Amino acid sequence: MIKIFDLYFHKRTLSQFLLDLILLLASVVVAISWQLKESPSDSWSLLVPSFLLAGGILLTNGALGFYQRVHTRTVGQSMARAVMCWSMTLPLAYLLFRFSHLQLQNGKIFILALMSGVALVLLHRVYAVHSKTNSLMRQRVLIFGSGTGAKLVGKTLQKSDPTVELVGYYAGPNETTQAVSAWGLLSAEQSLTDIVMAEQVDEIVVALSERRGGSMPLRELLDCKLQGVRVTDIATHFEKTLGQIRLDAVSAGWLIFGDGFKQGWSRAFVKRVFDIVCATILIVLALPVMLVTAILIVLESGGPILYLQERVGLNGRLFNVIKFRSMRTDAEKDGKPRWASAVDDRATKVGRVIRKLRIDELPQLFSVLTGAMSLVGPRPERPYFVDQLTQQIPYFAVRQSVKPGVTGWAQVRYHYGATVEDASEKLQYDLYYVKNHSLFLDLVVLFETVGVVVMGKGAH
Repeated sequence: MIKIFDLYFHKRTLSQFLLDLILLLASVVVAISWQLKESPSDSWSLLVPSFLLAGGILLTNGALGFYQRVHTRTVGQSMARAVMCWSMTLPLAYLLFRFSHLQLQNGKIFILALMSGVALVLLHRVYAVHSKTNSLMRQRVLIFGSGTGAKLVGKTLQKSDPTVELVGYYAGPNETTQAVSAWGLLSAEQSLTDIVMAEQVDEIVVALSERRGGSMPLRELLDCKLQGVRVTDIATHFEKTLGQIRLDAVSAGWLIFGDGFKQGWSRAFVKRVFDIVCATILIVLALPVMLVTAILIVLESGGPILYLQERVGLNGRLFNVIKFRSMRTDAEKDGKPRWASAVDDRATKVGRVIRKLRIDELPQLFSVLTGAMSLVGPRPERPYFVDQLTQQIPYFAVRQSVKPGVTGWAQVRYHYGATVEDASEKLQYDLYYVKNHSLFLDLVVLFETVGVVVMGKGAH
Protein backbone atom coordinates (compact mmCIF):
# COMPACT_ATOMS: atom_id res chain seq x y z
CA MET A 1 0.00 0.00 0.00
CA ILE A 2 1.16 3.52 -0.83
CA LYS A 3 -0.09 6.56 1.07
CA ILE A 4 -0.80 9.64 -1.06
CA PHE A 5 -2.29 12.75 0.56
CA ASP A 6 -3.25 10.70 3.64
CA LEU A 7 -5.15 8.15 1.52
CA TYR A 8 -3.92 4.59 1.02
CA PHE A 9 -3.70 3.19 -2.52
CA HIS A 10 -2.72 -0.29 -3.55
CA LYS A 11 0.28 -0.57 -5.86
CA ARG A 12 -1.82 -2.50 -8.36
CA THR A 13 -4.41 0.30 -8.45
CA LEU A 14 -1.73 2.91 -9.11
CA SER A 15 -0.10 0.81 -11.83
CA GLN A 16 -3.47 0.31 -13.56
CA PHE A 17 -4.21 4.03 -13.33
CA LEU A 18 -0.83 5.04 -14.80
CA LEU A 19 -1.07 2.43 -17.57
CA ASP A 20 -4.52 3.69 -18.57
CA LEU A 21 -3.22 7.27 -18.56
CA ILE A 22 -0.37 6.34 -20.91
CA LEU A 23 -2.65 4.38 -23.25
CA LEU A 24 -5.27 7.13 -23.35
CA LEU A 25 -2.70 9.85 -24.05
CA ALA A 26 -1.19 7.70 -26.79
CA SER A 27 -4.64 7.18 -28.37
CA VAL A 28 -5.40 10.90 -28.32
CA VAL A 29 -2.01 11.95 -29.70
CA VAL A 30 -2.13 9.35 -32.50
CA ALA A 31 -5.66 10.43 -33.50
CA ILE A 32 -4.66 14.10 -33.51
CA SER A 33 -1.39 13.54 -35.40
CA TRP A 34 -3.23 11.55 -38.06
CA GLN A 35 -5.76 14.31 -38.78
CA LEU A 36 -3.74 17.44 -38.00
CA LYS A 37 -3.35 19.82 -40.94
CA GLU A 38 -0.07 21.27 -39.69
CA SER A 39 2.15 20.99 -36.66
CA PRO A 40 0.96 23.28 -33.83
CA SER A 41 3.26 26.17 -32.97
CA ASP A 42 2.59 25.64 -29.26
CA SER A 43 2.84 22.11 -27.85
CA TRP A 44 0.45 23.06 -25.03
CA SER A 45 -2.41 23.36 -27.53
CA LEU A 46 -1.94 19.64 -28.14
CA LEU A 47 -1.17 18.51 -24.58
CA VAL A 48 -3.88 20.40 -22.68
CA PRO A 49 -6.95 18.88 -24.42
CA SER A 50 -5.23 15.48 -24.45
CA PHE A 51 -4.67 15.53 -20.69
CA LEU A 52 -8.16 16.90 -20.03
CA LEU A 53 -9.79 14.13 -22.05
CA ALA A 54 -7.62 11.42 -20.50
CA GLY A 55 -8.32 12.82 -17.03
CA GLY A 56 -12.05 12.89 -17.68
CA ILE A 57 -12.03 9.24 -18.78
CA LEU A 58 -9.95 8.16 -15.78
CA LEU A 59 -12.28 9.96 -13.37
CA THR A 60 -15.27 8.32 -15.04
CA ASN A 61 -13.58 4.92 -14.77
CA GLY A 62 -12.94 5.56 -11.10
CA ALA A 63 -16.54 6.60 -10.45
CA LEU A 64 -17.76 3.44 -12.21
CA GLY A 65 -15.57 1.25 -10.00
CA PHE A 66 -12.97 0.13 -12.54
CA TYR A 67 -10.12 0.63 -10.07
CA GLN A 68 -11.62 -1.25 -7.16
CA ARG A 69 -9.34 -4.03 -5.95
CA VAL A 70 -12.25 -6.34 -5.16
CA HIS A 71 -15.60 -6.52 -6.90
CA THR A 72 -18.40 -8.99 -7.60
CA ARG A 73 -19.21 -7.86 -11.13
CA THR A 74 -19.54 -10.20 -14.08
CA VAL A 75 -17.74 -9.52 -17.36
CA GLY A 76 -21.08 -8.40 -18.83
CA GLN A 77 -21.57 -5.83 -16.07
CA SER A 78 -18.06 -4.50 -16.59
CA MET A 79 -18.72 -4.27 -20.33
CA ALA A 80 -21.89 -2.27 -19.60
CA ARG A 81 -19.83 0.16 -17.52
CA ALA A 82 -17.28 0.44 -20.33
CA VAL A 83 -20.04 1.30 -22.81
CA MET A 84 -21.37 3.93 -20.38
CA CYS A 85 -17.92 5.46 -20.05
CA TRP A 86 -17.45 5.43 -23.83
CA SER A 87 -20.83 7.16 -24.29
CA MET A 88 -19.89 9.86 -21.78
CA THR A 89 -16.51 10.34 -23.46
CA LEU A 90 -18.00 11.18 -26.87
CA PRO A 91 -19.56 14.57 -25.96
CA LEU A 92 -16.53 15.42 -23.79
CA ALA A 93 -14.15 14.77 -26.70
CA TYR A 94 -16.32 16.79 -29.09
CA LEU A 95 -16.46 19.81 -26.76
CA LEU A 96 -12.74 19.75 -25.98
CA PHE A 97 -11.56 19.64 -29.56
CA ARG A 98 -14.40 21.77 -30.94
CA PHE A 99 -13.15 24.76 -28.94
CA SER A 100 -9.43 24.01 -29.19
CA HIS A 101 -7.08 25.80 -31.59
CA LEU A 102 -6.11 22.61 -33.41
CA GLN A 103 -6.82 22.58 -37.15
CA LEU A 104 -8.04 19.10 -38.16
CA GLN A 105 -8.47 17.78 -41.70
CA ASN A 106 -11.71 15.94 -41.02
CA GLY A 107 -13.40 16.30 -37.63
CA LYS A 108 -15.70 13.29 -38.09
CA ILE A 109 -12.86 10.94 -38.99
CA PHE A 110 -10.84 12.31 -36.07
CA ILE A 111 -13.63 11.63 -33.57
CA LEU A 112 -14.13 8.14 -35.05
CA ALA A 113 -10.42 7.34 -34.72
CA LEU A 114 -10.28 8.80 -31.24
CA MET A 115 -13.30 6.88 -29.97
CA SER A 116 -11.92 3.67 -31.50
CA GLY A 117 -8.74 4.17 -29.50
CA VAL A 118 -10.72 4.89 -26.33
CA ALA A 119 -12.82 1.78 -26.92
CA LEU A 120 -9.67 -0.36 -27.12
CA VAL A 121 -8.39 1.15 -23.86
CA LEU A 122 -11.72 0.43 -22.14
CA LEU A 123 -11.69 -3.15 -23.43
CA HIS A 124 -8.22 -3.51 -21.94
CA ARG A 125 -9.58 -2.11 -18.64
CA VAL A 126 -12.34 -4.76 -18.60
CA TYR A 127 -9.74 -7.46 -19.26
CA ALA A 128 -7.45 -6.13 -16.52
CA VAL A 129 -10.30 -5.98 -13.99
CA HIS A 130 -11.11 -9.66 -14.50
CA SER A 131 -7.60 -11.00 -15.06
CA LYS A 132 -5.50 -12.71 -12.42
CA THR A 133 -3.00 -10.74 -10.42
CA ASN A 134 0.53 -10.54 -11.77
CA SER A 135 2.97 -12.55 -9.67
CA LEU A 136 5.19 -9.48 -9.35
CA MET A 137 2.39 -7.74 -7.43
CA ARG A 138 1.83 -10.56 -4.95
CA GLN A 139 2.65 -9.96 -1.28
CA ARG A 140 3.38 -12.76 1.20
CA VAL A 141 1.86 -11.93 4.58
CA LEU A 142 2.32 -13.64 7.95
CA ILE A 143 -0.15 -12.99 10.76
CA PHE A 144 1.41 -12.94 14.22
CA GLY A 145 -1.38 -14.26 16.44
CA SER A 146 -3.97 -17.03 16.50
CA GLY A 147 -6.95 -15.48 18.31
CA THR A 148 -10.14 -13.88 17.03
CA GLY A 149 -8.31 -10.73 15.92
CA ALA A 150 -5.84 -12.75 13.87
CA LYS A 151 -8.67 -14.74 12.30
CA LEU A 152 -10.44 -11.51 11.33
CA VAL A 153 -7.24 -10.15 9.76
CA GLY A 154 -6.82 -13.30 7.67
CA LYS A 155 -10.44 -13.20 6.57
CA THR A 156 -10.31 -9.56 5.48
CA LEU A 157 -6.97 -10.01 3.73
CA GLN A 158 -8.24 -12.86 1.59
CA LYS A 159 -11.49 -11.07 0.84
CA SER A 160 -10.23 -7.54 0.18
CA ASP A 161 -6.81 -8.03 -1.41
CA PRO A 162 -6.37 -10.55 -4.25
CA THR A 163 -2.64 -9.83 -4.35
CA VAL A 164 -2.03 -11.34 -0.90
CA GLU A 165 -0.63 -14.82 -0.29
CA LEU A 166 -1.35 -15.72 3.32
CA VAL A 167 1.67 -17.63 4.64
CA GLY A 168 -0.07 -18.62 7.88
CA TYR A 169 -0.53 -17.76 11.56
CA TYR A 170 2.23 -17.73 14.15
CA ALA A 171 0.82 -18.10 17.67
CA GLY A 172 2.03 -15.78 20.41
CA PRO A 173 3.66 -17.38 23.48
CA ASN A 174 0.93 -16.23 25.90
CA GLU A 175 -2.15 -16.76 23.75
CA THR A 176 -4.59 -19.10 25.49
CA THR A 177 -7.30 -19.23 22.85
CA GLN A 178 -6.97 -20.39 19.26
CA ALA A 179 -9.58 -19.18 16.79
CA VAL A 180 -7.81 -20.12 13.57
CA SER A 181 -7.84 -23.60 12.13
CA ALA A 182 -4.91 -25.89 12.93
CA TRP A 183 -3.85 -26.23 9.29
CA GLY A 184 -3.08 -22.54 9.12
CA LEU A 185 -0.80 -22.52 12.17
CA LEU A 186 2.94 -22.36 11.59
CA SER A 187 5.32 -24.48 13.62
CA ALA A 188 6.19 -23.03 17.02
CA GLU A 189 9.47 -24.99 17.02
CA GLN A 190 11.05 -22.34 14.80
CA SER A 191 11.56 -18.74 15.82
CA LEU A 192 9.53 -15.99 14.20
CA THR A 193 12.64 -14.66 12.46
CA ASP A 194 13.55 -18.06 10.99
CA ILE A 195 10.04 -18.63 9.61
CA VAL A 196 9.88 -15.14 8.10
CA MET A 197 13.19 -15.67 6.31
CA ALA A 198 12.38 -19.23 5.21
CA GLU A 199 8.94 -18.30 3.85
CA GLN A 200 10.16 -15.06 2.23
CA VAL A 201 7.54 -13.03 4.06
CA ASP A 202 6.97 -9.44 2.84
CA GLU A 203 4.83 -8.24 5.75
CA ILE A 204 3.94 -9.22 9.31
CA VAL A 205 0.60 -8.15 10.78
CA VAL A 206 0.74 -8.21 14.58
CA ALA A 207 -2.68 -9.37 15.80
CA LEU A 208 -1.95 -10.82 19.23
CA SER A 209 -4.88 -11.32 21.60
CA GLU A 210 -2.50 -11.04 24.58
CA ARG A 211 0.37 -8.53 24.68
CA ARG A 212 1.26 -8.54 28.35
CA GLY A 213 3.95 -10.50 30.15
CA GLY A 214 6.56 -10.41 27.40
CA SER A 215 4.29 -11.92 24.76
CA MET A 216 5.57 -9.44 22.16
CA PRO A 217 9.01 -10.55 20.89
CA LEU A 218 10.25 -7.05 20.17
CA ARG A 219 13.79 -8.16 19.33
CA GLU A 220 12.60 -10.66 16.71
CA LEU A 221 10.19 -8.15 15.17
CA LEU A 222 12.99 -5.59 15.00
CA ASP A 223 15.28 -8.12 13.32
CA CYS A 224 12.57 -8.81 10.73
CA LYS A 225 12.10 -5.11 10.07
CA LEU A 226 15.86 -4.65 9.67
CA GLN A 227 15.73 -7.34 6.99
CA GLY A 228 13.23 -5.25 5.00
CA VAL A 229 10.04 -6.95 6.21
CA ARG A 230 7.15 -4.57 6.95
CA VAL A 231 5.72 -4.89 10.47
CA THR A 232 2.16 -3.57 10.90
CA ASP A 233 -0.10 -3.48 13.94
CA ILE A 234 -3.69 -4.64 13.56
CA ALA A 235 -5.28 -1.17 13.71
CA THR A 236 -3.01 0.20 10.96
CA HIS A 237 -3.65 -2.93 8.89
CA PHE A 238 -7.41 -2.31 8.84
CA GLU A 239 -6.90 1.39 8.21
CA LYS A 240 -4.82 0.90 5.07
CA THR A 241 -6.56 -2.24 3.79
CA LEU A 242 -10.23 -1.45 4.37
CA GLY A 243 -10.20 2.33 4.72
CA GLN A 244 -11.68 2.12 8.20
CA ILE A 245 -10.61 2.27 11.84
CA ARG A 246 -12.06 -0.81 13.44
CA LEU A 247 -13.43 -0.36 16.93
CA ASP A 248 -12.36 -3.86 17.98
CA ALA A 249 -8.73 -3.19 17.06
CA VAL A 250 -8.11 0.44 17.97
CA SER A 251 -7.04 1.93 21.28
CA ALA A 252 -7.06 5.46 22.64
CA GLY A 253 -3.25 5.42 22.68
CA TRP A 254 -3.11 4.52 18.97
CA LEU A 255 -5.42 7.42 18.15
CA ILE A 256 -3.54 9.88 20.36
CA PHE A 257 0.06 9.06 19.42
CA GLY A 258 -0.51 8.15 15.77
CA ASP A 259 -0.58 10.57 12.88
CA GLY A 260 -3.68 12.20 11.42
CA PHE A 261 -6.42 14.42 12.86
CA LYS A 262 -5.03 17.50 11.10
CA GLN A 263 -7.54 20.16 12.06
CA GLY A 264 -5.42 23.28 11.46
CA TRP A 265 -6.69 26.64 10.21
CA SER A 266 -5.18 26.12 6.74
CA ARG A 267 -7.13 22.89 6.22
CA ALA A 268 -10.33 24.56 7.49
CA PHE A 269 -9.80 27.52 5.13
CA VAL A 270 -9.18 25.35 2.06
CA LYS A 271 -12.17 23.15 2.88
CA ARG A 272 -14.44 26.18 3.35
CA VAL A 273 -13.42 27.75 0.04
CA PHE A 274 -13.86 24.40 -1.70
CA ASP A 275 -17.33 23.99 -0.15
CA ILE A 276 -18.51 27.46 -1.20
CA VAL A 277 -17.29 27.15 -4.79
CA CYS A 278 -18.60 23.61 -5.34
CA ALA A 279 -21.93 24.22 -3.56
CA THR A 280 -22.58 27.35 -5.65
CA ILE A 281 -21.87 25.48 -8.90
CA LEU A 282 -24.01 22.51 -7.87
CA ILE A 283 -26.95 24.73 -6.84
CA VAL A 284 -26.92 26.48 -10.24
CA LEU A 285 -26.76 23.15 -12.09
CA ALA A 286 -29.40 21.51 -9.88
CA LEU A 287 -31.99 24.33 -9.91
CA PRO A 288 -34.10 22.74 -12.72
CA VAL A 289 -34.07 19.37 -10.91
CA MET A 290 -35.05 21.00 -7.62
CA LEU A 291 -37.90 22.91 -9.29
CA VAL A 292 -39.31 19.75 -10.90
CA THR A 293 -38.96 17.88 -7.60
CA ALA A 294 -40.88 20.60 -5.72
CA ILE A 295 -43.71 20.46 -8.28
CA LEU A 296 -43.95 16.64 -8.10
CA ILE A 297 -44.08 16.68 -4.29
CA VAL A 298 -46.95 19.18 -4.33
CA LEU A 299 -48.83 17.26 -7.03
CA GLU A 300 -48.59 13.96 -5.19
CA SER A 301 -49.23 14.85 -1.57
CA GLY A 302 -49.47 18.63 -1.24
CA GLY A 303 -48.22 19.88 2.10
CA PRO A 304 -44.75 21.28 2.73
CA ILE A 305 -42.11 20.81 0.05
CA LEU A 306 -39.15 20.97 2.41
CA TYR A 307 -38.54 19.01 5.58
CA LEU A 308 -36.60 20.50 8.48
CA GLN A 309 -35.18 18.31 11.23
CA GLU A 310 -32.87 19.06 14.12
CA ARG A 311 -29.47 17.41 13.82
CA VAL A 312 -26.17 17.47 15.72
CA GLY A 313 -23.37 19.31 13.97
CA LEU A 314 -19.80 20.45 14.63
CA ASN A 315 -18.79 20.21 18.31
CA GLY A 316 -22.28 19.06 19.26
CA ARG A 317 -24.05 22.25 18.13
CA LEU A 318 -27.64 21.76 16.92
CA PHE A 319 -28.85 22.93 13.52
CA ASN A 320 -31.75 22.23 11.19
CA VAL A 321 -31.01 20.02 8.23
CA ILE A 322 -33.08 20.84 5.11
CA LYS A 323 -34.28 18.14 2.74
CA PHE A 324 -37.03 17.66 0.20
CA ARG A 325 -39.90 15.95 1.97
CA SER A 326 -39.82 12.29 0.99
CA MET A 327 -42.20 10.88 3.63
CA ARG A 328 -45.83 11.34 4.54
CA THR A 329 -46.62 14.27 6.79
CA ASP A 330 -47.71 11.83 9.55
CA ALA A 331 -44.49 9.77 9.38
CA GLU A 332 -43.83 10.21 13.12
CA LYS A 333 -47.28 11.08 14.39
CA ASP A 334 -46.58 9.28 17.69
CA GLY A 335 -43.70 11.70 18.33
CA LYS A 336 -41.12 8.91 18.73
CA PRO A 337 -38.00 9.08 16.51
CA ARG A 338 -37.53 6.07 14.24
CA TRP A 339 -34.62 4.91 12.13
CA ALA A 340 -35.20 5.49 8.44
CA SER A 341 -34.90 2.24 6.50
CA ALA A 342 -33.98 1.36 2.94
CA VAL A 343 -37.54 0.15 2.25
CA ASP A 344 -39.58 2.59 4.33
CA ASP A 345 -43.38 2.34 4.22
CA ARG A 346 -43.57 5.99 5.30
CA ALA A 347 -42.00 7.20 2.02
CA THR A 348 -44.18 8.59 -0.76
CA LYS A 349 -43.85 7.43 -4.37
CA VAL A 350 -41.91 10.56 -5.30
CA GLY A 351 -39.97 10.22 -2.04
CA ARG A 352 -38.70 6.74 -2.88
CA VAL A 353 -37.31 7.98 -6.19
CA ILE A 354 -35.65 11.15 -4.92
CA ARG A 355 -34.12 9.30 -1.97
CA LYS A 356 -32.64 6.65 -4.25
CA LEU A 357 -31.13 9.33 -6.50
CA ARG A 358 -30.17 11.54 -3.52
CA ILE A 359 -32.21 14.41 -4.92
CA ASP A 360 -33.79 14.88 -1.49
CA GLU A 361 -30.34 15.94 -0.20
CA LEU A 362 -29.93 18.84 -2.66
CA PRO A 363 -31.40 21.57 -0.38
CA GLN A 364 -28.56 20.81 2.04
CA LEU A 365 -26.28 22.63 -0.40
CA PHE A 366 -27.70 25.85 1.05
CA SER A 367 -26.63 24.64 4.52
CA VAL A 368 -23.12 24.22 3.05
CA LEU A 369 -23.17 27.88 1.97
CA THR A 370 -24.23 29.04 5.44
CA GLY A 371 -21.43 27.00 7.02
CA ALA A 372 -23.58 24.61 9.06
CA MET A 373 -22.49 21.68 6.85
CA SER A 374 -19.70 20.69 4.49
CA LEU A 375 -19.95 18.88 1.17
CA VAL A 376 -18.08 15.89 2.60
CA GLY A 377 -18.16 14.68 6.18
CA PRO A 378 -19.98 12.32 8.55
CA ARG A 379 -23.73 12.37 8.07
CA PRO A 380 -25.45 14.39 10.84
CA GLU A 381 -27.60 12.39 13.25
CA ARG A 382 -30.64 13.40 15.31
CA PRO A 383 -29.96 14.33 18.97
CA TYR A 384 -32.05 11.38 20.18
CA PHE A 385 -29.86 8.89 18.32
CA VAL A 386 -26.61 10.73 19.13
CA ASP A 387 -27.33 10.41 22.86
CA GLN A 388 -28.12 6.74 22.42
CA LEU A 389 -25.15 5.90 20.20
CA THR A 390 -22.63 7.89 22.27
CA GLN A 391 -23.45 5.69 25.26
CA GLN A 392 -23.36 2.43 23.31
CA ILE A 393 -20.49 2.93 20.84
CA PRO A 394 -16.97 4.04 21.86
CA TYR A 395 -15.50 7.08 20.10
CA PHE A 396 -18.85 7.99 18.53
CA ALA A 397 -18.47 11.61 19.64
CA VAL A 398 -15.20 11.88 17.66
CA ARG A 399 -17.18 12.28 14.43
CA GLN A 400 -18.52 15.60 15.75
CA SER A 401 -15.03 17.15 15.60
CA VAL A 402 -15.60 17.98 11.90
CA LYS A 403 -18.57 19.46 10.10
CA PRO A 404 -21.26 17.02 8.99
CA GLY A 405 -21.46 16.44 5.26
CA VAL A 406 -24.00 16.09 2.47
CA THR A 407 -22.12 12.92 1.52
CA GLY A 408 -19.30 11.08 3.23
CA TRP A 409 -16.73 8.29 3.23
CA ALA A 410 -19.12 6.03 5.14
CA GLN A 411 -21.94 6.68 2.65
CA VAL A 412 -19.90 5.53 -0.36
CA ARG A 413 -18.28 2.59 1.47
CA TYR A 414 -21.13 1.05 3.45
CA HIS A 415 -24.68 0.14 2.53
CA TYR A 416 -27.64 1.89 4.07
CA GLY A 417 -28.02 1.07 7.78
CA ALA A 418 -30.88 1.39 10.24
CA THR A 419 -29.62 -0.26 13.44
CA VAL A 420 -27.10 0.39 16.20
CA GLU A 421 -24.89 -2.29 14.63
CA ASP A 422 -24.99 -0.49 11.28
CA ALA A 423 -24.16 2.80 13.02
CA SER A 424 -21.15 1.09 14.61
CA GLU A 425 -19.95 -0.18 11.21
CA LYS A 426 -20.38 3.24 9.59
CA LEU A 427 -18.56 4.92 12.49
CA GLN A 428 -15.43 2.97 11.56
CA TYR A 429 -15.43 4.71 8.17
CA ASP A 430 -16.27 8.07 9.75
CA LEU A 431 -13.30 7.71 12.10
CA TYR A 432 -11.07 7.05 9.10
CA TYR A 433 -12.35 10.23 7.45
CA VAL A 434 -11.92 12.36 10.58
CA LYS A 435 -8.36 11.04 10.99
CA ASN A 436 -7.30 11.37 7.36
CA HIS A 437 -9.54 14.02 5.80
CA SER A 438 -7.97 16.18 3.13
CA LEU A 439 -9.03 17.98 -0.04
CA PHE A 440 -7.89 14.96 -2.04
CA LEU A 441 -10.05 12.59 0.03
CA ASP A 442 -13.01 14.96 -0.38
CA LEU A 443 -12.58 14.79 -4.15
CA VAL A 444 -12.42 10.99 -4.03
CA VAL A 445 -15.65 10.86 -2.00
CA LEU A 446 -17.44 13.23 -4.39
CA PHE A 447 -16.49 11.21 -7.46
CA GLU A 448 -17.45 7.95 -5.75
CA THR A 449 -20.77 9.54 -4.79
CA VAL A 450 -21.43 10.19 -8.47
CA GLY A 451 -20.67 6.53 -9.17
CA VAL A 452 -23.01 5.38 -6.39
CA VAL A 453 -25.88 7.44 -7.79
CA VAL A 454 -25.21 6.60 -11.45
CA MET A 455 -25.12 2.87 -10.74
CA GLY A 456 -28.40 3.04 -8.84
CA LYS A 457 -27.10 2.22 -5.37
CA GLY A 458 -28.30 5.54 -3.94
CA ALA A 459 -27.92 6.25 -0.27
CA HIS A 460 -30.84 7.32 1.86
